[in-house]
Amino acid sequence: MPVVNGVSENGDVTKPLMDTSIEMAPIEISASDKRTRFQVNKVNATEGTDPSIQITVSEDCLDDDDEREDNENLLAVVHDRTRLNSDTAASTDTKYAKSFRHFTREALPRLDNYRNIMSIQAAYRPTLDELHNATLPTKLGSLTAAKGEPDQEVQQVKFGWIQGVLVRCLLNIWGVMLFLRLSWVVGQAGVGEAILLILTTTAVTTITALSMSAISTNGVIKGGGTYYMISRSLGPEFGGSIGLIFSLANAVACAMYVVGFCESMTDLLASFGLYIVDGDVQDVRIIGSITIILLTVLVVVGMEWEAKTQLGLLVILLVAIVDFFIGSFIGPNEEAQAKGFVGYNYTLLQENFFPDYRLAEGVEHSFFSVFAIFFPAATGILAGANISGDLRDPQKAIPKGTLLAIVLTTASYLVMAVVAGATVTRDATGNVEDFLNGTFTNCSIGECKYGLQNSFQVIELVSWVGPIIYAGCFAATLSSALASLVSAPKVFQALCKDKLYPYIEWFGRGYGQNNEPVRGYVLTFIIAIAFILIGELNLIAPLISNFFLAAYTLINFSTFHASLAKPVGWRPTFKYYNMWLSLLGSILCVGVMFLISWWTALLTLSVVLALYLIVAYRKPDVNWGSTTQAQTYKNALSSVQQLNSVEEHVKNYRPQILVLTGMPSARPPLIDFAYLLTKNLSLLICGHIKENQLSQRVRTVFSYKANSWLKAHKVKAFYSLVDGVNFDEGAKAMLQASGIGKLRPNILLMGFKSDWQKCTKDSLSMYFEVLHKALDMHLSVGILRLQNGLDYSNVMVDEDGQINEQSILATRTRNNSTESLPRNQSYTQMSQASSASDVSVPASPVVQNKQSVNPSPNADTDSVSTKKKKQSNQGSKSDVYQSKSSTDFPKDVMNQIYQFQRKQKKGTIDVWWLYDDGGLTLLLPYIISTRRNWANCKLRVFALANKQDELEIEHRNMASLLAKFRIDYSDLRVIPDITRKPQDETQTFFDNLVADLTNPEDAEDTESAPIPESELLAMKEKTNRHLRLRELLLEHSNDASLIVMTLPMPRKNMVSAPLYMAWLELLTKDMPPFLLVRGNQTSVLTFYS
Repeated sequence: MPVVNGVSENGDVTKPLMDTSIEMAPIEISASDKRTRFQVNKVNATEGTDPSIQITVSEDCLDDDDEREDNENLLAVVHDRTRLNSDTAASTDTKYAKSFRHFTREALPRLDNYRNIMSIQAAYRPTLDELHNATLPTKLGSLTAAKGEPDQEVQQVKFGWIQGVLVRCLLNIWGVMLFLRLSWVVGQAGVGEAILLILTTTAVTTITALSMSAISTNGVIKGGGTYYMISRSLGPEFGGSIGLIFSLANAVACAMYVVGFCESMTDLLASFGLYIVDGDVQDVRIIGSITIILLTVLVVVGMEWEAKTQLGLLVILLVAIVDFFIGSFIGPNEEAQAKGFVGYNYTLLQENFFPDYRLAEGVEHSFFSVFAIFFPAATGILAGANISGDLRDPQKAIPKGTLLAIVLTTASYLVMAVVAGATVTRDATGNVEDFLNGTFTNCSIGECKYGLQNSFQVIELVSWVGPIIYAGCFAATLSSALASLVSAPKVFQALCKDKLYPYIEWFGRGYGQNNEPVRGYVLTFIIAIAFILIGELNLIAPLISNFFLAAYTLINFSTFHASLAKPVGWRPTFKYYNMWLSLLGSILCVGVMFLISWWTALLTLSVVLALYLIVAYRKPDVNWGSTTQAQTYKNALSSVQQLNSVEEHVKNYRPQILVLTGMPSARPPLIDFAYLLTKNLSLLICGHIKENQLSQRVRTVFSYKANSWLKAHKVKAFYSLVDGVNFDEGAKAMLQASGIGKLRPNILLMGFKSDWQKCTKDSLSMYFEVLHKALDMHLSVGILRLQNGLDYSNVMVDEDGQINEQSILATRTRNNSTESLPRNQSYTQMSQASSASDVSVPASPVVQNKQSVNPSPNADTDSVSTKKKKQSNQGSKSDVYQSKSSTDFPKDVMNQIYQFQRKQKKGTIDVWWLYDDGGLTLLLPYIISTRRNWANCKLRVFALANKQDELEIEHRNMASLLAKFRIDYSDLRVIPDITRKPQDETQTFFDNLVADLTNPEDAEDTESAPIPESELLAMKEKTNRHLRLRELLLEHSNDASLIVMTLPMPRKNMVSAPLYMAWLELLTKDMPPFLLVRGNQTSVLTFYS
């Protein structure tokens, strides 16, 4: 008998089974292969019996919207899979042996395989490694132990499309405008233009509803309504800004509707001569406070009671509308006729068909001013979408309910406008004698108190039973207030859970079976009652309307943008939309914003922009697959393709560098130096070569750690990993395959091989062959040497060797929580949107000391470096780098690591432009000198003279060349005596350098790399030249901040690797930071404009 959460199918409470495990003969369960979904425990069962299953769910790893659904389906899947993978069960029960899944590792297509990875229903799908690797056993994922026994699941209250969407939209669109202002609109605009005005409003709302329908049918819609749709479509920046102002707009609108109810109530009391205090503002405040308290209690009690209340209010509203139509057919009495209600009259309809705009309340009205007053009546179309988390099927309910509500309300507005225009005059004195004399409409403007133009009580006048219209007004205002009181906290709760803004996360917690935002209700109550007590709501009414219109604008734009970007994930099942129609709707909404009030429109756009910038600055760690991301890819692809058709020109040359760094965190100075050359200028790729074969999961960790490090250190670079090959083959693969189109490296940058004298022959040969391969491919080559070395992985907390398959498959524990790599990280699983729980790329699983700081910090970790970086951009350097002993690095070590980042003191960059390589030797130091931290360092150029007796001419020619290149330099020196014999001390230094290589201790040692005597004799002249260069370097550049020199050309089959490395050692040993660079003999400088 299956058991879920300790409760059997017949309702009996069972004792949880402890310390049990699944026994599967062909399957090895690894304790390290943890998953965060569910845990299956099999109890001892005799042969032929149905084993009992207990599923324990961890509370902190569930999606709030998924965790309460389909437990029975989950149980069936787990129960069935357990039996199918059990040899005992398969041998004793033939019906399971017939199952196809028993004979294959493959998973059949199922809905649960595509769920959010944090969902309780997310099913197991084998990884590619498990399918492809015959020696890797299939592993059934297990779950972390729950913190405690979860409570029995309680069914969440969900609404269908009628009660959840249609009723709410009807109640919000049928507001007080229907009873109090529609007749005035007809009086001002006439029946004809009133119909046009209503249809224009309907066009805007219909287009918006079509756009919203497209978005809502493009995947699962969860809690958050408008905010959820916009944020998952356009990204967190737009979604966060709209979500915040939309929540505020609903909270203030709630106060407005309550005040409208209070004013109607005081008018009703005044008709009977009753009042509470003064019959004015104080009475409004008293009634409003009581009303908002009662409404808040109602929504806190539960959505089910609120929905029932809405249905009751809808009945009252429908009765009031029917009462109006009945009254129009029954006809008026003499008193009503004196007030302008004359019954159906075709002549009157003709007179009222055309507009008669007049001065009212100090405003000379026109079509657009009347339109601005009427349009807020249509702002209720989002009432159903705002409770998307409480809908049974939002994808069907939102389009169906919203569009039907628009059709019904538009029809009712049109019919009532025609009825009002055909039955009521524009002006009436209200005097029965004037009516009997036939002069009741003959009055100058301002004297008549009745009629379409002068009275807001026309609907009550026409109705059969007048008090029912008051009840309709009360129902309209209370229903709108109730909808706003529910919408604001629901949207705000989703926004808080996504943590886009600081200090609001506390309001995201839900309570009860429906996850009710009680804290949001309290906040909305405080805002609403504050505005009720303050009053002056008429001033901010246009601002609230503009906030709603801003949401409409972005809903339309979301659909247009998704259709424009055309991501493969944009597949809405609702087909009745058009991208250009959505764009038109977005433009219309902005236009209406300015029609209502230009200054509130500007204020609204400013608020949206400010909130957008806040989210953009905070860079929240969310990945929702927005159309902005899709458009970024599309733009990048288009730009690369366009760039590919552009011919290269020397004026547009950019140093695009492939730097062989290994893990970026291992060689920070090398990356910092390369970034000096490419920052805001060109392409930088960090190459990493691993000789051992890595699994995909390990490659994912390498990539994630490297990119996290680059992001944390604000280095705009790409990371490329090649595994399963030696250094030579890996470097060749990167040189050939890195980049795309014209975005391809043209410079190979490596660190100097400082162990060339002690390494094996193969290791040195591979390093040397990489140089040859780069030059064969016509790439420029650079070699950087620092006297203290470039590799700091042996003293870092997180060294390269620590990341291996064993460490990744081991148990990962961080910050007292279990963490694992997902088995199959599809885009859907990694980033499926949810207002309750969104999933990001996992953090690095390497175990860290609590006091240590990861050199590759990322957005998920709560490390010291991440916290300090969020608090301040000027954190201590030791916050990023820390030694393995969990103590800060010594100051001199930190200075070595940061030597290319810190502000340089006044000094020089010495450029030894020995040979014309196309100008790269001169261009690279010039780029460095333009960087802010190197602005104090001036260029000094050293060149070789062709003839000693033409020294002055050589100097003048070089100076002229530098001037034409527009290269600023502080000093120019031409070396006349490069061929002079080197000093004995320098010769002795070289002899000692190659002594072990020319006379190896073990002549039979095949691993050593000896230099033949014949080669030394053949290359004696070049060797002497390098000896002489060392003397000149010691003489002129020993105190330089950086030395850049033309790299000696490694001639194929002419110079061996040991001798070539000896030359480089000779030039660079005990020198300041030294860059040896060789261009590809193609010009990178030009003096033409």
